[in-house]
Amino acid sequence: MLAIVQEFQSVIKWRELLWQMTSREIKARYKQSILGYFWVILNPLAQMLVMSFAFSVILRIPTNSASHIPYTLFLYTALLPWNLFSTSVTSSAMSLVNSAPLIRKIYFPRSILVISTIIAKLIDFAFALTVLIIFFIFFKIPITLNLLWVIPILLTQLIFTLGLSLFFAAANLIYRDIQYLLALIISLWFYITPIVYPADIVPNRFKFIFQLNPMSVFVNAYRQTVLGGKSPDLFSLFIALIVSFITLSVGLLYFKQRENTFADIV
Repeated sequence: MLAIVQEFQSVIKWRELLWQMTSREIKARYKQSILGYFWVILNPLAQMLVMSFAFSVILRIPTNSASHIPYTLFLYTALLPWNLFSTSVTSSAMSLVNSAPLIRKIYFPRSILVISTIIAKLIDFAFALTVLIIFFIFFKIPITLNLLWVIPILLTQLIFTLGLSLFFAAANLIYRDIQYLLALIISLWFYITPIVYPADIVPNRFKFIFQLNPMSVFVNAYRQTVLGGKSPDLFSLFIALIVSFITLSVGLLYFKQRENTFADIV
């Protein structure tokens, strides 16, 4: 925990560089693009439409306890935080490699490269939320104060995401095939997380897999608060918070142990 606090203080000290790196990450991605930031909305929207057709029309997957909720909204509520998680981790894994010239030239907390990538993805997430708001208005979904639970859920998810991102960023710099392994892990992880299907249709003998998966907890919590108008399962969320801090501690420890060798490796 002390290491986390010290790293946080270090990042705050270099906050101007953090904002510059975040701005560079956002601008570089859509430079010379005709549609620009509209891709942030178009990508998850197209993904949601294709998946909705495949899983609700063809496979007819139910939404079970959220049966009054249209499948498109059921899917999109889970797809947005999942995309935030998956794109943050996969992009962060390449953040050190892509910033090799900068790492060689000057000293700064290398974690800034990872954090700026996640912040950029968080901004993308905020833009993509506009579609969800439109869906809420169109389907006349009531808004309750339980929606405020989204804030601590999102913060917990970001802690978990940062821990994994730090680990994979350092590991990928040393072992470049990590990026390919990570792509496989993320693909498999998607299907063991209840995104396209509700968690309550999972057979009891397999539910332990989902209980060990923090992303399952986060997805269910979002649906409970955003679609169900209820409070999330606080016990599950507390366990996810502990797992997230452990993940951050391990990821940061591995990152800091390798940090002094980054300039020699890139």
